[in-house]
Amino acid sequence: MEIGKKVITRRDFIRVGSCLTMGSFMGLPLIGSLSAKNLEKSRVVLVRDENVVDSRGHLSNGILQNMLDKALAALMDTADPILAWKQLVTPNDIVGIKSNVWYHLPTPEPLEAAIKKRLMDVGVKKENISADDRGVLRNPVFKRSTCLINVRPMRTHHWSGLGTLIKNYIMFVPHPWAYHGKACERLGAIWRLPHVVGKTRLNILVMLTPLFHGIGPHHFSRRFIWPYSGLIVSRDPVAADATGARIIQAKRNSFFGTEKPISPPPRHIAAAGTRFGLGNSRQEHIQLIRLGWEQDILV
Repeated sequence: MEIGKKVITRRDFIRVGSCLTMGSFMGLPLIGSLSAKNLEKSRVVLVRDENVVDSRGHLSNGILQNMLDKALAALMDTADPILAWKQLVTPNDIVGIKSNVWYHLPTPEPLEAAIKKRLMDVGVKKENISADDRGVLRNPVFKRSTCLINVRPMRTHHWSGLGTLIKNYIMFVPHPWAYHGKACERLGAIWRLPHVVGKTRLNILVMLTPLFHGIGPHHFSRRFIWPYSGLIVSRDPVAADATGARIIQAKRNSFFGTEKPISPPPRHIAAAGTRFGLGNSRQEHIQLIRLGWEQDILV
């Protein structure tokens, strides 16, 4: 069987998954202890549609909007996506959409547009909505923000192992490189800064064409992306990132035909939960809701 086409079986995945959750996440030592809050299960919605990305890599705006609507309705336990958004934001909110502009794999503009549409549908004023990444500390909407929507594509990352929702807030500090030590283990601390803490209402991990392998700080190869065609949505950034990490790890094992650990280990995911109290990384503390396309779901 060719390496790039090896199929990962359910037994293989359970075996690997067991290794990941025995005493640590992704082989990482536990840091601190779980709080009582984190013993509650975090709801995570994974929605997929095989037609959202075509053979040329173009997105279907309508399908993407429908995926987002389904995910929000399931996350907030309602049949109406507008009512779901109303549980998250109010017409008086000032909303910063924290995107990611890495030019190889940016937050898709159609997804930003879909989020803005629903925010305005629930009454948020257009002038009180802004999507930004590297300019968030100067952006007047972000400076006045009462609400943050965190949205970025999942990818491997040279310093942190994975580019995650947790890492997406690194632009909220003036010197991002100060958080690069120990595989960016301290990223969760950013979420406790006064201009960020308590503002995040929703996290959307973009798994449309994730990057599962890279070499060096800025490496990108289309060989290492694939049309997973999914979104992971949660109010818990740690649970969303942990779910995405399991998918990336399973894809790496399948593609390379052997266990191929993410390098460096994404220590910041477990640390965000156990050290900074941002959520749950352990699979047994996550309620995963799967919607849509099931083929090669990997989790």
